[in-house]
Amino acid sequence: MASIIILIFVIGYLSITLEHPLKLDKTVPALIMASLIWAVLAIGFTSGWFDVINSEEQAFNFLSGGESAMEGFEGTLLHHLGKTAEILIFLIGAMTIVEIIDLHRGFEILKSAVRTKSKRKLLWIIGILAFFLSAIIDNLTATIVLITLLRKLIHRREDRLWYAALVVIAANAGGAWSPIGDVTTTMLWIAKLVSAGGLIEFVVLPAIVCFVVPFAIASYMPAFRGTIDVDAREDKAEEALLSSKTMLFLGLGMIVSVPVFKTLTHLPPYMGMMLALGVVWLVSEYIHPEEDFSKERRHLYSAHKALSRIEISSILFFLGILMAVAGLESLVYGVVNGEEVGTLRYVAEVLQQAIPNQDIVILLLGVLSAIIDNVPLVAASMGMYDMPMDSVLWHFIAYSAGTGGSMLIIGSAAGVAAMGMERIDFIWYLKKISWLAFIGFIAGAGVFLLFERVLFHHT
Repeated sequence: MASIIILIFVIGYLSITLEHPLKLDKTVPALIMASLIWAVLAIGFTSGWFDVINSEEQAFNFLSGGESAMEGFEGTLLHHLGKTAEILIFLIGAMTIVEIIDLHRGFEILKSAVRTKSKRKLLWIIGILAFFLSAIIDNLTATIVLITLLRKLIHRREDRLWYAALVVIAANAGGAWSPIGDVTTTMLWIAKLVSAGGLIEFVVLPAIVCFVVPFAIASYMPAFRGTIDVDAREDKAEEALLSSKTMLFLGLGMIVSVPVFKTLTHLPPYMGMMLALGVVWLVSEYIHPEEDFSKERRHLYSAHKALSRIEISSILFFLGILMAVAGLESLVYGVVNGEEVGTLRYVAEVLQQAIPNQDIVILLLGVLSAIIDNVPLVAASMGMYDMPMDSVLWHFIAYSAGTGGSMLIIGSAAGVAAMGMERIDFIWYLKKISWLAFIGFIAGAGVFLLFERVLFHHT
């Protein structure tokens, strides 16, 4: 029966990757896959075919546990839904703030600052922005902001896809060296396995290499030669409003305040994002975007309009893919050292036994994080190793899990957001971008190991 769940995941995953040939929106297989995995889990659990494990490594067997085991199963489902909802609420908040800024034409201020028409120069400007923005406001939000900006700058979708795909590489590299730049670094930081200073000190250089190498190669590719075609009519129509500057700085400022809120209150990031959205919404209700602003025109700049413009299908895609992975994580697949473990933890343990070298295992974890969501992989590795704070192992996990996801478009939150916003095809990304991301990942890992293992011999 366990193999049925894995089969559902494989078929669902293939359907997502083949969305173009199947002419099927990727949200559909993601939602069906998640609900079927949990349905088979529930039926199998109550029939006594297999056990379920929660995030605290407690295994539940329905036949021996009865009522309390059922409560354990329901608690596990609720826990995973809660963790997924945290990401979704964060995403909805970030997307809505970005759309409110866009309605008030705030990105025109940024657009006017990017004056170059050279495709190569624009690639580097956008890349550097993505790298540093993702470290400050997290890779997911940085990707949403920059793709919104790219829509203003590049009107040909074919050209824009290349830039959007490379933004994913830069944003994931930027997020890996900041405790708030990526979900996985935040997890390691909250668990007190890495310190903010240690993470920056040891991971920033490999992250820069991971970003610079693919961009240096890409800048010589045909897609980034020549100049950008500008639509003159559209340029004149889109002028900044009275509220553009206020809403841009307020919106980005409130997004930046989210990690500060988290540090002060120790509440999850989505609470800070709810506050940020509330403040931006409040100001948008009372601000006057035009000189002779009338009530009839208020709806054009309202948060309600911004909410109607966010990609709900990509939010639901997130829901499906994260809940499907959670189902795999909850299924007890085998026994390791006398303890029952979930599918993902079992895979990690098998890798550890097959390959004694920890560095190779963590490199494989990076490659795996492109296929499976990096959150449960990092969660599994946190349970696998017992190392002190700021050991080389945790920094390497932060680097690998953070940047490895760039190798596939659905391997990272930033990639999924880009895929949802620009309808990037999985196969197109695999053919054109994956090799660039892989070269960057390996180059950065090489620099990390050179410094940590060869030059300084850290443990």
